[in-house]
Amino acid sequence: MPTPVVDVWGGVSPEPRSAIPSAPEPHDEWPLDGGTAWVYYSPLNRRQLIRPVILSDGFSSGGSELDRLWNGLEENGDFRFISELHATGRDVIILGYNDRTASIKDNADTAIDCIRRALAERVGRSKLVVGGFSMGGLVTRYALAKMEQDPTLPDHETALHLSYDSPHHGGWLPVSLQGFIHFATDHFGEDPIVGQFIRLFSGLLNSPAAKQMARWYIAKADDTPAPASERVEFLRELDELGGWPRNVRRIGVANGVDTGTGNGIKPDVTAVRGDGTTLQDTWLKTQGQGDRVVARLQKKGGQPTEVRTSGLPEIDGAPGGLFTLPLPDGSDPGSFGLAGLLMRGLRNTVDEGGIPTSCFIPSVSAVAAGDIDDQKALYAPITPDRSELDAFLCAGRNEGHTTMTEELGAWIVNEIVATA
Repeated sequence: MPTPVVDVWGGVSPEPRSAIPSAPEPHDEWPLDGGTAWVYYSPLNRRQLIRPVILSDGFSSGGSELDRLWNGLEENGDFRFISELHATGRDVIILGYNDRTASIKDNADTAIDCIRRALAERVGRSKLVVGGFSMGGLVTRYALAKMEQDPTLPDHETALHLSYDSPHHGGWLPVSLQGFIHFATDHFGEDPIVGQFIRLFSGLLNSPAAKQMARWYIAKADDTPAPASERVEFLRELDELGGWPRNVRRIGVANGVDTGTGNGIKPDVTAVRGDGTTLQDTWLKTQGQGDRVVARLQKKGGQPTEVRTSGLPEIDGAPGGLFTLPLPDGSDPGSFGLAGLLMRGLRNTVDEGGIPTSCFIPSVSAVAAGDIDDQKALYAPITPDRSELDAFLCAGRNEGHTTMTEELGAWIVNEIVATA
C-alpha cells in the first residue's frame, strides 16, 4: 500500500509527491515562529517588497511543503496564479506552517508574525492582501481580527482578505467514515500492513485543527455527532474578536456551484462495503436525513458496532468542493474510497458502490452564506445578500477542493487589482 500524501483538507496540489517538480528558489525566506514564509518578488519590483500578497497554506499532515504549494498555485491547474499576480506588480508571500494540524489560533499567531515581517520589509505604503486556501482562509481571518482587537499588536494595514474554498461555516467529513477510522484504529491500528496509515488518519481526524473545523465530530464510533469542544471554544473566541476583520474588504470563492445543484451523490445508499479475512459485513452509507444507521462495523468473529446519526442533512451530495485524497501513484480515492483502500489493505473484498467521495466544503460554507446543518440552505441558490463576504464567486461546477481554475483565480486577481 503506498504512503499517502495527505493534502486532504487544505493543500492546493493534487499531484503525487513523486511527480512534483521543485519550486523555483524563493527570492527570500523568512523563518517565523511556527512556520516559514517564502517570498517571490514581482519582476516589476526589482527585488523589493512593494505590493505584498500573503497566501496561507491550510490543513494537512506535517509541515508545509513549498514544492507542493508552488505547483498547486502555479502549475497544476489551468491558471498560473502566481505569474498573474506578478504581472500586476504584486509580490507573493507563500506562508507555511511547521504543523498544519495545530490549532487555528496557534497558526494564526504565525500568520501575524508573517504580516508584521511583511510590513517591516515593505517599501512604500501599499496595503497588504492577506488570505489563504481552505483552512488558511480561516487562519488569516482569525489573525487579522485579532490584530484589530489586541492593543499590543500593530495595525495590519490590510486592504483585502481572500479565502479560497475555506470552511467559514465548517467542513464535512462523513460521520460514517469517522466511525470507521475510530473502529480501524481500535482494532487494526497495529496491523503490520496498514496500521501506520490508520494511525496517520486517526491523528489527522483527532487533531486540534480538524476538531475546530469539522461541523460534526465523533470521538469514538458510537458517539453522537456534535461540534467538538475545540470548535465551540474557537467559534466563541472568534466571535469575541468580532467574527471578521472589520477594516478590510472580504472576498471568497467556492469550488462548488451557487445554483443549489448537488454533485449527484444520493443520500442513504451504501458507498463502500468490505467482507473477508478481517472484516465481516462492514459498510458505510452516505448521509441521509432523520434517524439513520450510517455505518455497520464488525471485526471478523466480533460484535458489530453501529454508527448512528439524527437530524443531519443530506450533505454528501451538497453543492461544494469535493473531498480529495491524492496518493503518490497519482490516484485519488476520495473520502469513501479511503475506507475502501484501508479495507483492501486489511485483506478484504471490497465493493465501493460507485461513490468514491463526497462534498467536503459546502458552497454555503465557503462563501459564508448559510449554516451547513440546514438542508434548505445547503441546496438553495446563493445570492449576494446571504453572504457575510463583500464579494464572492462560486465555480461553474462542483469540483475538487482548492482546485485552482482560471474561473476562480482570474476573478481573485481582478478583485486584488481593483482593491489594493
